[in-house]
Amino acid sequence: MKFRLIWVGRTERGHVADGVSHYLERSRRMAKVEESVVADAGRGEPAWQQQQESARLLDAIRPAERLVVLDERGKLLTSPQFAQQLSNWADQGGRDVVFVIGGAYGFTDAVRERADLVLSLSPMVFPHQLIRVLFCEQLYRALSILKGTGYHHG
Repeated sequence: MKFRLIWVGRTERGHVADGVSHYLERSRRMAKVEESVVADAGRGEPAWQQQQESARLLDAIRPAERLVVLDERGKLLTSPQFAQQLSNWADQGGRDVVFVIGGAYGFTDAVRERADLVLSLSPMVFPHQLIRVLFCEQLYRALSILKGTGYHHG
């Protein structure tokens, strides 16, 4: 099973990019992990931006991929529960999993409806750039739990 992360627009330089790189590098020691970027919509009305970016995300998702949408309205899982979900999917035949993080205005309902799982990292709202780092750490943590490395102390 391979993991693909798709997000809207480039990751900002500095702490965000450093954090994303750090956790992706560590995750790649345990699994195949790719990242893809779809172009942001530029400036415009929020609803228009959301529509444009959601369409680009849907175009980037392969039909056979299992889709996980990161959205504050999604299901809350503990880190061990998230790891278990990944393990369950691997046991079901190993379809590749794609995780999407939207732009500043989130997703349209069409993206959520395509999802196999709508996942929330918190009921709080965070900037989409910061969620990239948080999610990359959680993916690394889940892989570490599954490998039994001791990174997770919960």
